[in-house]
Amino acid sequence: MEVIAFIGPAGTGKSDRALVVAYENKCACIIDDGILIYRNRIVAGRSAKKEANPIAAVRRAIFEDPDQARDVQRVLGNICPNRVLILGTSVKMVNLITKALGMPAPKRYIRIEDIARPEEIRQAHDARHKEGKHVIPVPTMELRPEFKGYLIDPLRTLFHRGHGRGTERMEKSVVRPVFSYYGKLTFANRVVADLVHYALRDMKDELQVHSVSSRKSEGMTNGIRLTMDVSIRGGSPQLVKDTIHEARRRVQKEIEYTTGMFVEKIRMSVTTGVTK
Repeated sequence: MEVIAFIGPAGTGKSDRALVVAYENKCACIIDDGILIYRNRIVAGRSAKKEANPIAAVRRAIFEDPDQARDVQRVLGNICPNRVLILGTSVKMVNLITKALGMPAPKRYIRIEDIARPEEIRQAHDARHKEGKHVIPVPTMELRPEFKGYLIDPLRTLFHRGHGRGTERMEKSVVRPVFSYYGKLTFANRVVADLVHYALRDMKDELQVHSVSSRKSEGMTNGIRLTMDVSIRGGSPQLVKDTIHEARRRVQKEIEYTTGMFVEKIRMSVTTGVTK
């Protein structure tokens, strides 16, 4: 199985173009926001767009639920596609999806900027953030049983099949999830600092945290950058290195699980010596 990643920030039109990109790259299946799409039908998974808040939506989209992951793995095993298109807001997100589903790393990356003009990306951004529109690349009839009570609008896409064979018409649907109207999700620095201290609670004999600061990533959707000032009990250089590595791993795991955000970078200033 070969994986192609389709990358772009949230709300830039990836799902709107997913069918065309999949068709042009001979991808039999599409994985988008927690669902597996095959032959214009949702055949496995659960849409992140049905979740009540952004954190739950992110967890659903990266297949954190083992039952959901097993469901998609089972159906992929039955279909045995040669090529799958996976949509994600970043390379890291696609890697999390492939890892959760036991799939190979992407063979190729396609970015939204490579196939969409800036004005088209801007229009998609406005539709997402001003109108709460989210595209799911399946027919409206397919969505209605799945999204009861949601406002669903149909879209149609026409594109040339080439070699004198006419055109192919693909249908997509727009839904407006509840969480689209909640506004931007942010976390106070105090909350992030508390999560860091909680993540490292079992390492207090080896490491002490003196300060934590955080800021949102400028280049990654739902990304966060951390700066930490810590002191580590003396030991060999390798022991200090291992302690730093373990601290980073624990902090990243705790923050990503609790907040639904991606830890893009952890900058750690380290002083060695006896911790207080």
